[in-house]
Amino acid sequence: MPRRAVIDVGTNSVKVLLADVDEDDVRPVWETSLQTRLGEGFYETHLLQPGPIAATAAAVAGFAREAVARGASHVRVVATSAARDAANGRELLDAIRNASGLESEVVSGETEAAWAFAGVTTHPLQQDVRLLVLDVGGGSTEFILGERSRGGTAHVAHRSSHPMGSVRLRERFPPLDPPGRGELARVRAWLDDFLGREVLPGLAGAMASWGRPRRVLGVGGTTAILAMIEQGRDDFDRDAIEGASFTAARLSGHVESLWSEDLAARRRRRGMPPERADVVPFGAAIYEAVMRVTGLPELGVSTRGLRFAAVA
Repeated sequence: MPRRAVIDVGTNSVKVLLADVDEDDVRPVWETSLQTRLGEGFYETHLLQPGPIAATAAAVAGFAREAVARGASHVRVVATSAARDAANGRELLDAIRNASGLESEVVSGETEAAWAFAGVTTHPLQQDVRLLVLDVGGGSTEFILGERSRGGTAHVAHRSSHPMGSVRLRERFPPLDPPGRGELARVRAWLDDFLGREVLPGLAGAMASWGRPRRVLGVGGTTAILAMIEQGRDDFDRDAIEGASFTAARLSGHVESLWSEDLAARRRRRGMPPERADVVPFGAAIYEAVMRVTGLPELGVSTRGLRFAAVA
Protein backbone atom coordinates (compact mmCIF):
# COMPACT_ATOMS: atom_id res chain seq x y z
CA MET A 1 0.00 0.00 0.00
CA PRO A 2 1.42 3.44 -0.86
CA ARG A 3 2.13 5.69 2.09
CA ARG A 4 1.06 9.31 1.57
CA ALA A 5 0.73 12.46 3.63
CA VAL A 6 -1.68 15.37 3.53
CA ILE A 7 -0.95 18.63 5.35
CA ASP A 8 -4.10 20.67 5.94
CA VAL A 9 -3.55 24.42 6.41
CA GLY A 10 -6.56 25.71 8.30
CA THR A 11 -7.60 28.98 9.87
CA ASN A 12 -6.69 27.86 13.37
CA SER A 13 -4.15 25.07 12.97
CA VAL A 14 -2.02 23.03 10.61
CA LYS A 15 -2.80 19.30 10.65
CA VAL A 16 -1.01 16.36 9.08
CA LEU A 17 -2.21 12.86 8.25
CA LEU A 18 0.22 10.16 7.15
CA ALA A 19 -1.57 7.05 5.96
CA ASP A 20 -1.24 3.84 4.02
CA VAL A 21 -3.83 4.00 1.26
CA ASP A 22 -5.50 1.39 -0.93
CA GLU A 23 -8.29 3.09 -2.86
CA ASP A 24 -10.76 4.10 -0.10
CA ASP A 25 -9.00 2.09 2.59
CA VAL A 26 -7.16 4.76 4.58
CA ARG A 27 -5.06 3.44 7.45
CA PRO A 28 -3.60 6.26 9.57
CA VAL A 29 0.05 5.86 10.53
CA TRP A 30 0.74 9.25 12.12
CA GLU A 31 -1.34 12.38 12.64
CA THR A 32 -0.87 15.49 14.69
CA SER A 33 -1.51 19.22 14.57
CA LEU A 34 0.07 22.53 15.49
CA GLN A 35 -1.91 25.65 16.21
CA THR A 36 -0.55 28.60 14.23
CA ARG A 37 -3.63 30.86 14.26
CA LEU A 38 -3.36 31.81 10.61
CA GLY A 39 -6.69 33.66 10.88
CA GLU A 40 -5.67 35.77 13.88
CA GLY A 41 -6.52 39.42 13.21
CA PHE A 42 -7.64 38.52 9.69
CA TYR A 43 -11.33 39.21 9.49
CA GLU A 44 -11.23 43.01 9.75
CA THR A 45 -8.65 43.53 6.99
CA HIS A 46 -8.75 40.23 5.08
CA LEU A 47 -4.96 40.28 5.27
CA LEU A 48 -2.99 37.39 6.72
CA GLN A 49 -0.46 38.66 9.24
CA PRO A 50 3.32 38.08 8.87
CA GLY A 51 3.74 36.20 12.16
CA PRO A 52 1.03 33.58 11.51
CA ILE A 53 2.20 33.21 7.90
CA ALA A 54 5.75 32.44 9.07
CA ALA A 55 4.54 30.05 11.79
CA THR A 56 2.28 28.24 9.32
CA ALA A 57 5.01 27.85 6.73
CA ALA A 58 7.41 26.52 9.37
CA ALA A 59 4.78 24.01 10.57
CA VAL A 60 4.19 22.75 7.03
CA ALA A 61 7.93 22.34 6.45
CA GLY A 62 8.39 20.47 9.73
CA PHE A 63 5.47 18.14 9.09
CA ALA A 64 6.67 17.46 5.54
CA ARG A 65 10.15 16.49 6.74
CA GLU A 66 8.72 14.20 9.40
CA ALA A 67 6.28 12.58 6.96
CA VAL A 68 9.09 11.79 4.52
CA ALA A 69 11.23 10.43 7.35
CA ARG A 70 8.32 8.15 8.25
CA GLY A 71 8.11 6.80 4.72
CA ALA A 72 5.77 9.11 2.78
CA SER A 73 6.18 8.74 -0.97
CA HIS A 74 4.10 11.85 -1.61
CA VAL A 75 3.20 14.92 0.46
CA ARG A 76 0.19 17.04 -0.48
CA VAL A 77 -0.57 20.49 1.00
CA VAL A 78 -4.14 21.83 0.97
CA ALA A 79 -5.32 25.16 2.35
CA THR A 80 -8.87 26.14 3.22
CA SER A 81 -10.91 29.11 4.45
CA ALA A 82 -8.36 31.75 5.50
CA ALA A 83 -6.13 31.08 2.49
CA ARG A 84 -8.97 31.29 -0.03
CA ASP A 85 -10.49 34.43 1.54
CA ALA A 86 -7.25 36.37 2.01
CA ALA A 87 -6.36 39.33 -0.15
CA ASN A 88 -2.69 38.38 0.28
CA GLY A 89 -3.05 34.61 0.05
CA ARG A 90 -0.13 34.49 -2.40
CA GLU A 91 2.20 35.53 0.42
CA LEU A 92 1.20 32.42 2.36
CA LEU A 93 1.68 30.11 -0.62
CA ASP A 94 5.09 31.63 -1.37
CA ALA A 95 6.16 31.28 2.26
CA ILE A 96 5.13 27.60 2.30
CA ARG A 97 7.01 26.96 -0.95
CA ASN A 98 10.13 28.73 0.31
CA ALA A 99 10.08 26.82 3.61
CA SER A 100 9.21 23.36 2.30
CA GLY A 101 9.60 23.29 -1.47
CA LEU A 102 5.94 22.25 -1.73
CA GLU A 103 3.14 23.83 -3.73
CA SER A 104 -0.18 24.33 -1.95
CA GLU A 105 -3.69 23.75 -3.29
CA VAL A 106 -6.23 26.33 -2.14
CA VAL A 107 -9.53 24.47 -2.16
CA SER A 108 -12.93 26.06 -2.66
CA GLY A 109 -15.68 25.84 -0.09
CA GLU A 110 -17.54 23.42 -2.36
CA THR A 111 -14.50 21.16 -2.62
CA GLU A 112 -13.94 21.35 1.13
CA ALA A 113 -17.52 20.20 1.67
CA ALA A 114 -17.19 17.38 -0.86
CA TRP A 115 -13.97 16.15 0.74
CA ALA A 116 -15.46 16.30 4.23
CA PHE A 117 -18.27 13.99 3.14
CA ALA A 118 -15.93 11.69 1.21
CA GLY A 119 -13.60 11.45 4.19
CA VAL A 120 -16.35 10.65 6.69
CA THR A 121 -17.77 7.95 4.43
CA THR A 122 -14.46 6.08 4.16
CA HIS A 123 -15.72 4.46 7.38
CA PRO A 124 -17.90 1.44 6.48
CA LEU A 125 -20.36 2.25 9.29
CA GLN A 126 -21.12 5.59 7.62
CA GLN A 127 -22.08 3.99 4.31
CA ASP A 128 -25.60 3.05 3.22
CA VAL A 129 -27.08 5.55 5.66
CA ARG A 130 -28.47 9.04 5.05
CA LEU A 131 -26.05 11.47 6.71
CA LEU A 132 -25.83 15.14 7.52
CA VAL A 133 -22.15 15.96 7.89
CA LEU A 134 -21.24 19.21 9.69
CA ASP A 135 -17.65 20.36 9.38
CA VAL A 136 -17.01 23.32 11.70
CA GLY A 137 -13.58 24.82 11.13
CA GLY A 138 -11.89 28.00 12.20
CA GLY A 139 -13.14 30.10 9.31
CA SER A 140 -16.01 28.22 7.67
CA THR A 141 -18.62 25.54 8.23
CA GLU A 142 -19.66 22.99 5.63
CA PHE A 143 -23.04 21.23 5.46
CA ILE A 144 -23.41 18.02 3.43
CA LEU A 145 -26.58 15.94 3.22
CA GLY A 146 -26.05 12.70 1.37
CA GLU A 147 -25.60 8.97 1.29
CA ARG A 148 -22.82 6.78 0.01
CA SER A 149 -23.29 3.14 -0.88
CA ARG A 150 -20.81 0.45 0.02
CA GLY A 151 -20.05 0.18 -3.67
CA GLY A 152 -18.70 3.71 -3.61
CA THR A 153 -21.50 5.62 -5.34
CA ALA A 154 -22.49 8.78 -3.50
CA HIS A 155 -25.68 10.80 -3.78
CA VAL A 156 -25.40 14.31 -2.35
CA ALA A 157 -28.69 16.15 -1.91
CA HIS A 158 -27.20 19.33 -0.41
CA ARG A 159 -23.72 20.74 -0.10
CA SER A 160 -22.76 24.24 1.03
CA SER A 161 -19.98 26.19 2.72
CA HIS A 162 -20.55 29.29 4.84
CA PRO A 163 -18.29 31.95 6.43
CA MET A 164 -19.04 30.82 9.98
CA GLY A 165 -16.24 29.28 12.04
CA SER A 166 -14.87 29.21 15.57
CA VAL A 167 -12.03 31.70 15.02
CA ARG A 168 -14.17 33.96 12.83
CA LEU A 169 -16.91 33.95 15.51
CA ARG A 170 -14.45 34.66 18.32
CA GLU A 171 -13.12 37.68 16.42
CA ARG A 172 -16.68 38.94 15.88
CA PHE A 173 -17.53 38.52 19.58
CA PRO A 174 -14.27 38.89 21.54
CA PRO A 175 -15.12 37.51 24.99
CA LEU A 176 -14.40 38.77 28.45
CA ASP A 177 -12.55 36.40 30.75
CA PRO A 178 -14.66 34.88 32.13
CA PRO A 179 -17.44 35.62 29.64
CA GLY A 180 -19.92 38.15 30.99
CA ARG A 181 -23.62 37.63 31.44
CA GLY A 182 -25.36 37.85 28.12
CA GLU A 183 -22.33 37.06 25.92
CA LEU A 184 -23.47 33.54 25.10
CA ALA A 185 -26.99 34.84 24.46
CA ARG A 186 -25.62 37.35 21.92
CA VAL A 187 -23.61 34.64 20.14
CA ARG A 188 -26.61 32.32 20.07
CA ALA A 189 -28.85 35.06 18.68
CA TRP A 190 -26.36 35.87 15.92
CA LEU A 191 -25.99 32.18 15.01
CA ASP A 192 -29.74 31.63 14.91
CA ASP A 193 -30.15 34.63 12.62
CA PHE A 194 -27.27 33.61 10.32
CA LEU A 195 -28.39 30.00 10.07
CA GLY A 196 -31.99 31.04 9.49
CA ARG A 197 -31.03 33.37 6.64
CA GLU A 198 -28.04 31.69 5.00
CA VAL A 199 -28.21 27.97 5.70
CA LEU A 200 -31.66 26.72 6.64
CA PRO A 201 -33.54 27.59 3.41
CA GLY A 202 -31.32 25.38 1.25
CA LEU A 203 -30.77 22.66 3.84
CA ALA A 204 -34.42 22.46 4.90
CA GLY A 205 -35.50 22.31 1.28
CA ALA A 206 -33.17 19.39 0.65
CA MET A 207 -34.42 17.57 3.75
CA ALA A 208 -38.01 18.14 2.71
CA SER A 209 -37.50 16.75 -0.79
CA TRP A 210 -34.93 14.02 -0.12
CA GLY A 211 -35.57 13.13 3.51
CA ARG A 212 -34.17 13.98 6.91
CA PRO A 213 -30.86 12.38 7.87
CA ARG A 214 -30.79 9.24 9.95
CA ARG A 215 -27.48 10.34 11.43
CA VAL A 216 -25.82 13.73 12.03
CA LEU A 217 -22.03 13.77 12.34
CA GLY A 218 -19.72 16.57 13.41
CA VAL A 219 -16.25 16.35 11.92
CA GLY A 220 -13.29 18.39 13.06
CA GLY A 221 -11.50 19.29 16.23
CA THR A 222 -14.41 20.67 18.26
CA THR A 223 -16.53 17.52 18.32
CA ALA A 224 -13.51 15.31 19.00
CA ILE A 225 -12.55 17.55 21.93
CA LEU A 226 -16.11 17.51 23.29
CA ALA A 227 -16.01 13.72 23.12
CA MET A 228 -12.70 13.63 25.01
CA ILE A 229 -14.12 15.99 27.66
CA GLU A 230 -17.24 13.84 27.94
CA GLN A 231 -15.15 10.70 28.33
CA GLY A 232 -12.56 12.29 30.62
CA ARG A 233 -9.65 11.27 28.41
CA ASP A 234 -6.50 13.05 27.28
CA ASP A 235 -5.40 10.42 24.77
CA PHE A 236 -6.67 10.29 21.21
CA ASP A 237 -8.55 7.02 20.84
CA ARG A 238 -10.30 7.15 17.47
CA ASP A 239 -12.73 4.32 18.13
CA ALA A 240 -13.78 5.73 21.51
CA ILE A 241 -14.16 9.26 20.16
CA GLU A 242 -16.20 8.10 17.16
CA GLY A 243 -18.44 6.17 19.54
CA ALA A 244 -19.51 9.38 21.29
CA SER A 245 -22.81 11.14 20.67
CA PHE A 246 -24.62 14.11 22.16
CA THR A 247 -28.31 14.76 22.52
CA ALA A 248 -29.24 18.36 21.83
CA ALA A 249 -29.74 18.89 25.57
CA ARG A 250 -26.37 17.35 26.43
CA LEU A 251 -24.64 19.49 23.83
CA SER A 252 -26.26 22.62 25.27
CA GLY A 253 -25.05 21.58 28.71
CA HIS A 254 -21.47 21.43 27.45
CA VAL A 255 -21.83 24.83 25.78
CA GLU A 256 -23.18 26.50 28.91
CA SER A 257 -20.50 24.89 31.06
CA LEU A 258 -17.68 26.05 28.76
CA TRP A 259 -19.10 29.57 28.60
CA SER A 260 -19.35 29.76 32.39
CA GLU A 261 -15.61 29.26 33.00
CA ASP A 262 -12.60 31.50 32.66
CA LEU A 263 -9.85 30.58 30.22
CA ALA A 264 -7.57 29.14 32.90
CA ALA A 265 -10.29 26.78 34.09
CA ARG A 266 -11.07 25.60 30.56
CA ARG A 267 -7.37 24.92 29.97
CA ARG A 268 -7.32 22.65 33.02
CA ARG A 269 -10.21 20.51 31.79
CA ARG A 270 -9.32 16.92 31.04
CA GLY A 271 -9.61 16.36 27.31
CA MET A 272 -9.16 20.04 26.42
CA PRO A 273 -5.98 20.93 24.50
CA PRO A 274 -4.90 24.09 26.42
CA GLU A 275 -4.04 26.00 23.25
CA ARG A 276 -7.59 25.52 21.92
CA ALA A 277 -9.48 26.43 25.07
CA ASP A 278 -10.31 29.91 23.77
CA VAL A 279 -11.95 28.78 20.51
CA VAL A 280 -13.68 25.50 21.45
CA PRO A 281 -16.62 27.31 23.17
CA PHE A 282 -17.36 29.08 19.87
CA GLY A 283 -17.16 25.87 17.82
CA ALA A 284 -19.42 24.13 20.34
CA ALA A 285 -21.93 27.01 20.10
CA ILE A 286 -22.05 26.57 16.31
CA TYR A 287 -22.89 22.87 16.59
CA GLU A 288 -25.48 23.62 19.26
CA ALA A 289 -27.13 26.26 17.07
CA VAL A 290 -27.32 23.94 14.06
CA MET A 291 -29.03 21.27 16.15
CA ARG A 292 -31.40 23.88 17.58
CA VAL A 293 -32.53 25.47 14.31
CA THR A 294 -32.86 22.15 12.46
CA GLY A 295 -34.59 20.34 15.32
CA LEU A 296 -32.33 17.33 14.82
CA PRO A 297 -32.06 15.26 18.01
CA GLU A 298 -28.51 13.93 18.23
CA LEU A 299 -24.97 14.74 17.09
CA GLY A 300 -22.39 12.02 16.49
CA VAL A 301 -18.64 12.39 15.96
CA SER A 302 -16.35 11.56 13.06
CA THR A 303 -12.60 12.08 13.00
CA ARG A 304 -12.36 11.36 9.25
CA GLY A 305 -12.79 14.56 7.33
CA LEU A 306 -11.06 16.42 4.54
CA ARG A 307 -7.62 14.85 5.08
CA PHE A 308 -8.93 11.28 4.68
CA ALA A 309 -10.37 12.21 1.29
CA ALA A 310 -7.37 14.24 0.15
CA VAL A 311 -4.87 11.50 1.04
CA ALA A 312 -6.92 8.96 -0.92
